[in-house]
Amino acid sequence: MKRMTQVIFLTVFSMLYADGLDMEKLKGMQARSIGPAGMSGRVTAIDVVLSNTDVIYVGTASGGLWKSESGGIKWEPIFDDQKAASIGDVAVDPTNPDVIWVGTGEGNPRNSQSAGFGVYKSNDGGQSWEFKGLGETRNIHRVLINPNNSDEVYIGAQGSAWGESEHRGVYKTNDGGDTWEKILYIDEQTGIGELVMDPRNPDKLIANMWQFRRWPWFFESGGPSSGMHITFDGGKTWTKRTDKDGLPKGDLGRMGIAISPSNPKIIYALIESKKNAFYKSEDGGFKWKKVSDKNIGGRPFYYAEIYVDPVNENRIYNLHTYVTVSNDGAKTFESLMTAYGANGVHPDHHAFWGHPTNPNFIIEGNDGGLNISLDRGKTWRFIENLPLAQFYHINHDMDWPYNVYGGMQDNGSWRGPAYVWRAGGIRNAYWEELFFGDGFDVVPHPGNSRYGYAMSQQGNVGRYDLVTGHAQLIRPVHPKGEYLRFNWNAAIAQDPFNEDAIFYGSQYVHYSTDRGNNWEIISPDLTTNDPEKQKQHESGGLTYDATGAENFTTILAIEPSPLDRNVIWVGTDDGNVHVTKDRGKTWANVANKIYGAPKGSWVAQINASAYDPASAVAVINNYRRNDWKPYIFKTDNYGKSWKSIADEEDVWGHALSYVQDPIEPNLQFLGTEYGLYVTIDNAKTWTKWTNGYPTVSTMDLKIHPREHDLVIGTFGRAAYILDDIRPLREMAASKSDLMKKNLHFFEPPTSVMSIYRQAAGTRFEANAIFSGENRRSGAMLSFVYNPKEEKKSKKDKNGVKGKIGGKKQKVKMEVLDDNGNVIRTINHDVKPGLNRVYWGLRHKGVRSPNSPMRARQGGREPGGRPVLPGSYTVRLSAGKDTTSQMVDVISDPRVGINTRNLERLIPIYERQMELTESVTAMMDRIREAKNTIESVTKMLDEKNEDHKGLKKTGKAMTDSLDALQHLIVNKRGLQGIVRSPDILSSKVGAIGRYLYSNITGPNDSHTYLLDYAESETEKVLEKVNAFFKDDWPDYQTAVEDADLSLFKEYKPIKID
Repeated sequence: MKRMTQVIFLTVFSMLYADGLDMEKLKGMQARSIGPAGMSGRVTAIDVVLSNTDVIYVGTASGGLWKSESGGIKWEPIFDDQKAASIGDVAVDPTNPDVIWVGTGEGNPRNSQSAGFGVYKSNDGGQSWEFKGLGETRNIHRVLINPNNSDEVYIGAQGSAWGESEHRGVYKTNDGGDTWEKILYIDEQTGIGELVMDPRNPDKLIANMWQFRRWPWFFESGGPSSGMHITFDGGKTWTKRTDKDGLPKGDLGRMGIAISPSNPKIIYALIESKKNAFYKSEDGGFKWKKVSDKNIGGRPFYYAEIYVDPVNENRIYNLHTYVTVSNDGAKTFESLMTAYGANGVHPDHHAFWGHPTNPNFIIEGNDGGLNISLDRGKTWRFIENLPLAQFYHINHDMDWPYNVYGGMQDNGSWRGPAYVWRAGGIRNAYWEELFFGDGFDVVPHPGNSRYGYAMSQQGNVGRYDLVTGHAQLIRPVHPKGEYLRFNWNAAIAQDPFNEDAIFYGSQYVHYSTDRGNNWEIISPDLTTNDPEKQKQHESGGLTYDATGAENFTTILAIEPSPLDRNVIWVGTDDGNVHVTKDRGKTWANVANKIYGAPKGSWVAQINASAYDPASAVAVINNYRRNDWKPYIFKTDNYGKSWKSIADEEDVWGHALSYVQDPIEPNLQFLGTEYGLYVTIDNAKTWTKWTNGYPTVSTMDLKIHPREHDLVIGTFGRAAYILDDIRPLREMAASKSDLMKKNLHFFEPPTSVMSIYRQAAGTRFEANAIFSGENRRSGAMLSFVYNPKEEKKSKKDKNGVKGKIGGKKQKVKMEVLDDNGNVIRTINHDVKPGLNRVYWGLRHKGVRSPNSPMRARQGGREPGGRPVLPGSYTVRLSAGKDTTSQMVDVISDPRVGINTRNLERLIPIYERQMELTESVTAMMDRIREAKNTIESVTKMLDEKNEDHKGLKKTGKAMTDSLDALQHLIVNKRGLQGIVRSPDILSSKVGAIGRYLYSNITGPNDSHTYLLDYAESETEKVLEKVNAFFKDDWPDYQTAVEDADLSLFKEYKPIKID
């Protein structure tokens, strides 16, 4: 019977969300970008509007396209809702700066290269985009626009690095991208290494066709299909340059090519061959000669960018690990800027832009972000507000506020706050580097976040101390000296049953119970151990590149069950999935039971269930073999059988990460190359999450167990937080569609009465300093609101329907204490769907003497004293619908606050409010009296002698009232700053600063200030009361005795 009930529930639930979630209705839940931007990310393309060089476009390897209209001070992402986030090139139309072309898919085919999907065009400076095809090219390295014909555009398609494909070469459109013609193609292994256009002859182009191939275990650059090709007729015909023209003999590889803008007959080429070297042509590319092979860079597959100074044909910039510059026509090179040490610029350079007439203005992009120079490279300004970090993994601790951890491509491992109890947002300075190199997973110690484990490439792992900065290498070694194969991104895992124990992966599973000081091997080799895929030391092709990035037959994922200490799951880069049920004594390879995943695929993650030790989800991808489909499989029987829970019909992009909610099993999140997906019906339907979150490679996902936040690590846009996912959790558990209810209140999170401080370093950040979006303070309240349908009015005589509603929609929030007393009321503006509002954890206050009475009912109620820690009822009302939830409020957990001290302050707060009410009442009466005099004066007849006297009396009364008013509040209309300590409102308000900052209880200052405020209030009150007792009645009598009337005498109207 129970099984039948479950089936019925799932069937009904699937019907509720058959079309997925309506993201428009979930606008109230927005993900927050928290950075960091101090360690930015790989920049791949730069272009600038020449008619206004403050407008800069920057393309990134996996973080989309960014635009600045302020010369690099402020930046905005402008490509977030497109199909891909990897930018290969960006080009501004030289005749129309509103027309922008983007080719997606970066042209640097390292092991972490991101894929794109075709060409895009904007006609409005990036506000909107149109897809222009060529999606299957995957990686576009160059976009060139004919400066004389905007409809003529060339695309240099590198194509996929991971397999053979016909979708590569040079494409051309003559109609603005509506149709494309492939005008240069060699074979399925050869794509664009470089494509340049003669600055004075747009029909002349030079292309480097590059034969290359990447496998998960090997890379090969160069071959007989590589070469240099030149066209003089816009691609109708091409001529290949060879060794007969002075180029090197034999197989060639990638080239960097640059034509001198000041003298196009001078052309330089950095050519990968048996001996990499710089070549130069002085006749426009017909004949070539070698000029240098020293200090020219050593990784052409990753760096092949050269540029000639716009006014000096002998000055060449060469981008590689460092930027070097030649002033003698490429004969010799020297460093342009420092990398490490003082004034260092991040190494590994990929993008460059130089002003065509001002050689001092140059911009360059590297693995660490963007830099601008205005003096030809002598000094540089790092752009520190581009959050482009490429996280491989993400993690968190249990501190208050909790911290986020992760390692970034070429930018080390870091820790930073998920939110801060500070002004000014989440600054770069709040992030701390833990370990340098290419950063990967970080595991903070569960019992003491001062310590933890951080990784770099090839299995290097250290135990860090946050306080001292000390990091001790703890990478396992084999007891018999056997070579251990560690993946570039090796596996590490915390033992959920022992705070001091961790797992680590090579081809074996290593286990330490003393925080990495000593290790034991608890598994056999769990990989295929294929010797043909263990030749990484030979990787590179024409140029060796044995960095460890191609290490293979290694362990990628270790996942101990949180329920059973004996169950451990392991995934490898060569397709194996193992499980042990006896803590490593025996292992079962269950990969052959995963039907649907190609054999040998990359097992990126395994997620052990928090509900059943027999259950796990494997995240598998196969794009490294040119298969771009997502593969996500689940088992409920220790891997004996698996079922797919998402495929290419459900999500876009290969799968990278997954997490299941630990409280509601129907709620799950999936990260792909192109975004974040959510299901609330146990993977039957998936919806792309777009609220506050871009199209981006979503590399890792965690759910914080205390605060119920989704913590997201992206590969290209740093870290994001989706605060408090409990509304989604409740929707996933409900048998009805909560989003259709008129009013539904979700369980709120615990609220903290946190103590705030100012931002560190820079208080006023302006626009150039990065400030990650902070979580708002106060109690976060999430609810669904849908207005009840109103009756439609009848059509008027013109056939036009009348308006329905038209008023601003509001929901009333009331806060009740444990005695049922309403202590706070606020009317919140709302929209149909899920809303998120905040209660500032304060009682109702009283109006200030400086604030006039509310002109209308419904104005915002003033806030009062802070509430005490405890539980409060929040009641929401919309029309006749009412719902409530409990909100738990706690004091700042970082500070030992005695609640009794706060309770003892309450009588002082209340007495101060009573005084304030009295002072405000005085001011209300004074204002009211002055308004009365003003109204009477307007009715006076200047010709009436009695009225003249009354006017004079009114003036004297107003002067008296002004004098009383100036005892209470500052004079108005005075020039300059007026802050009188003698006014009553200042004396009564002085105690406020001593109250609102107090956590230690009443003191003498409170007594002195309160007594003084009372005595001063009595003095002024006596004067005000005396005026209204003695002077005001006389004026009132005079007005009543005067012949005044609000009514005119109307005479009969006659026809003349």
